[in-house]
Amino acid sequence: MARDFRFGIGLRSIKSAARLREKVRQFEDLGFDVLHLPDHLGAPAPFPAMVAAADAARTIRVGTYVLNAAFYKPALLARDAIDTDILTDGRLELGLGTGYVREEFEAAEIPYPSAAKRVTHLRHTVDHLKRVAPSLPLLIAGSGDRVLTLAAQHADIIGFSAGVPGPGADDALAERVAFVRAAAGHRYADVEFNIAITAVPTDASGVPDLTLTRAYSPQATDEQLLALPSVLSGSPHHIAETLMAQRERYGMTYFTVQDYHGKYFADVIKALR
Repeated sequence: MARDFRFGIGLRSIKSAARLREKVRQFEDLGFDVLHLPDHLGAPAPFPAMVAAADAARTIRVGTYVLNAAFYKPALLARDAIDTDILTDGRLELGLGTGYVREEFEAAEIPYPSAAKRVTHLRHTVDHLKRVAPSLPLLIAGSGDRVLTLAAQHADIIGFSAGVPGPGADDALAERVAFVRAAAGHRYADVEFNIAITAVPTDASGVPDLTLTRAYSPQATDEQLLALPSVLSGSPHHIAETLMAQRERYGMTYFTVQDYHGKYFADVIKALR
């Protein structure tokens, strides 16, 4: 039996407490299941924002998408996560990644470790969280073998990225899903698959704005970007059919869009429920 769809929406800025409450209630009314907070300098501080958001909402869950694990000592992160889960009435989904923006490490006056050391620290963080907060849902996002192996072995939710396939690769996402299937073993059926949607239409044209997508793949052509699983085009009904196809092909059932996609995407949610 296919897993039910879930839908997250990212919040990239906070203007005031009143505006936050208004936006959270709007997202909830539009049908979104989870409010996601990033972990970048210049973005909202995720833990206080999640507590305030959950207090304003009735049912929407809250989560980080995703924390830069290298910014945190595991014991201190666990303290914040456990208390945030308590203060949100058990609605926290803790998303973790290795961190990748060198300039943010420098601005925070934190040494920028090698990729290998960042993955090792992420594993150390996950091990600690599993020991002190075993019931806390974990999302682990990444694309490399080591991160996806860690996610396959320990995560409740795996966040996939959908980059432009390299030479000789027809479907990079399908290859990564197959890798996770092999790494997860008996856990595979219990893990939820998520993908961050970077482009959605915002008007009746059905044409997505590729600005955010192009920031991650600046050398790609429009044709290549429009073919990515993270880019959705067409009417809400057409997009709903696309997501059903992604559930069938990749096992994707949890989709996260950006806050400015919310109103258009709400009609997609209606078509799938």
